[in-house]
Amino acid sequence: MIRVVLTDIEGTTSSISFVHDVLFPYASEHLDAFVRAHHDSDPLVSEQLQAVAEKTGVAGDDLDGLIDALQGWIREDRKETPLKALQGMIWARGYETGELKGHIYDDAADYLQRWHDRGLRLFVYSSGSVKAQQLIFGYTTAGDFTPYFSGYFDTRIGGKKEVESYRNILAELGVEPATVLFLSDVEAELEAAEAAGIKTAWLVREGELPDTGRMVARDFSEVDSLLRKR
Repeated sequence: MIRVVLTDIEGTTSSISFVHDVLFPYASEHLDAFVRAHHDSDPLVSEQLQAVAEKTGVAGDDLDGLIDALQGWIREDRKETPLKALQGMIWARGYETGELKGHIYDDAADYLQRWHDRGLRLFVYSSGSVKAQQLIFGYTTAGDFTPYFSGYFDTRIGGKKEVESYRNILAELGVEPATVLFLSDVEAELEAAEAAGIKTAWLVREGELPDTGRMVARDFSEVDSLLRKR
């Protein structure tokens, strides 16, 4: 019996276009000014910049070089932890000022509430930082969804296509793998979760449904229907 739902965000609860066409450009546009304003006054920003320096070989006091490296990661859609952390800080200001509103599919909004009310424990696992996850769900167009979640995981637990990451999540949750359902739109992530013993559902919101042995659904209502039949 499923007792825990672990969900991806991009392409699963929220549209890919929102992330790529709204969030990423917003962070890119504000990155330069944000880093220059906070690099020596905010320890959290300094910590992430040091991580960028260590990963790229750019000198820690070379702001231009660090900013260029971060902008390059954004263009390449790199899942680098320090970039995700800095993006989360920038997005926080956008959400708090009302410039940004998190997208959530209507079906996801509906069934996240239903599953929570049914007693399922809900968690998020995304390549975006925990802070970014809390923001997108805390400031959605449909309201604040953070009360429905019991916790969040990002790349600090491991890469999303790595089996060990899902084993680490299971260890954190302290549950049997077969009681967890992972929702994602990326097959490689589902394969990694399955290798750890976790049940999965592949969200395919557009295009042809793939012929596969795993659970495949158009939206959260179909996931729920399939769960009830099992």
